[in-house]
Amino acid sequence: MLPEDRDEARSCISCSPHERSDMRDGLDRMVRYRRNFVPGGTYFFTLTLADRRSSALVDHIDALRSAFRAARGARPFAIDAIVILPDHLHAIFTLPSNDADFPGRWRRVKGHFSSAMIEAGLGLQRRPNGDLALWQRRFWEHTIRDESDFARHVDYVHFNPVKHGLVQRVRDWPHSSFHRYVREGLLPDDWAGDAGENAEDFGEPSG
Repeated sequence: MLPEDRDEARSCISCSPHERSDMRDGLDRMVRYRRNFVPGGTYFFTLTLADRRSSALVDHIDALRSAFRAARGARPFAIDAIVILPDHLHAIFTLPSNDADFPGRWRRVKGHFSSAMIEAGLGLQRRPNGDLALWQRRFWEHTIRDESDFARHVDYVHFNPVKHGLVQRVRDWPHSSFHRYVREGLLPDDWAGDAGENAEDFGEPSG
């Protein structure tokens, strides 16, 4: 709870029972973060390493691919779009029609990759509770609402390496589903042009 929320709660000592109930419900909603679980849903995700200076995701890209294969083998899901950057990744998944467990799938991906890093001799720190500190604990998730929302987030995924100044053109970044979209005829090879030409069109997707 934020300090100002605590102050407001204290100031409501003289409120009516109904007003205190409304305030208590509002505060409960603020302190309980709820993910949107939709069976068969399509979701946009951002996952980030704990050390933002790390480049482990691209340095060990084969191990990350293996982690995704293992996770999909155990709990299937479609990868509609993905980009891997040095310290974070963006992805769009679609789950089976009777399934909404995207946290379980990410636990498998993160766990397999962390195990591979240990086997590779990468010195991983641990948190006070003993958990490995390779990944940030939480991740960003957005439920895709419609075709327009899907297209906007796919564009964001593919343009991200340019946005971060890693390459001048989308096609120059190797760790991206953009190349699959080109092979399947969904996007042209020169999509989005050179850096700076269309940068204003590919900002943060709206929530």
